[in-house]
Amino acid sequence: MAALKVLVGVKRVIDFAVKVRVAPGGAAVQSQGVKHAKPFCEIALEEAVRLRERGAAASVLAVSVGTAACQETLRAALALGADRAVLVQLREGEGPPGPREVAAALGAVVAKEKPQLVILGKQAIDDDCNQTGQILAAMLDWPQATFASHVELEPGSVRVQREVDGGLETLRLRLPALVTADLRLNEPRYATLPNIMKAKKKPLEVVEWAGLGLAPPLPRLRVLGLEEPPARGGGERVDDVTTLVDKLRQCGRI
Repeated sequence: MAALKVLVGVKRVIDFAVKVRVAPGGAAVQSQGVKHAKPFCEIALEEAVRLRERGAAASVLAVSVGTAACQETLRAALALGADRAVLVQLREGEGPPGPREVAAALGAVVAKEKPQLVILGKQAIDDDCNQTGQILAAMLDWPQATFASHVELEPGSVRVQREVDGGLETLRLRLPALVTADLRLNEPRYATLPNIMKAKKKPLEVVEWAGLGLAPPLPRLRVLGLEEPPARGGGERVDDVTTLVDKLRQCGRI
């Protein structure tokens, strides 16, 4: 088996199918007791695991940046096939970090772990950010391929087919390199009960943000308050178009 190490970034995000609720106090959304999932991270992890299963990679390291709650996300990644996990932990009240801060934290882990390939999801689903991979590649001065739909490791390089507006583009990158995963790269597997139990024994290292020598993350945005939209009222039937126009005028719609 090759000695190549793959690092995968995973993010703790509320599942897109969950109805978002405002937490008591109106300062944040309700995140306790709800499902968390990020499709693009799961696809990136699945591709790394497949590379290891094909013998093209030796190990898969999952990395997350966030609070202690991210340990649950990393345990899920271990159940899906990652060999080890590292959490760059923020103190409660710190952050949330932006793409540049997350890239800096991942870069510090890359410098320590020295993987030959980094795979990230192409974008987040909570704020639609798609910059972290590009910023990290620039910080590391590594070649990068975004929106990958096919990845194949070759001796000393990685061959990536990526989706572009005009069709498909194939790139060959010299290792070490960074790749961001698109939706059509693969179909993630489900975690089986035996693998969930095995994940509890796999190593999960917690590293404090300050321990990496990074400046405290400064949030780009400050949330002043959150409130749920008003309940939708019932509809009203009208007899003809004239009445409908009158109603719309009364409501200020026209």
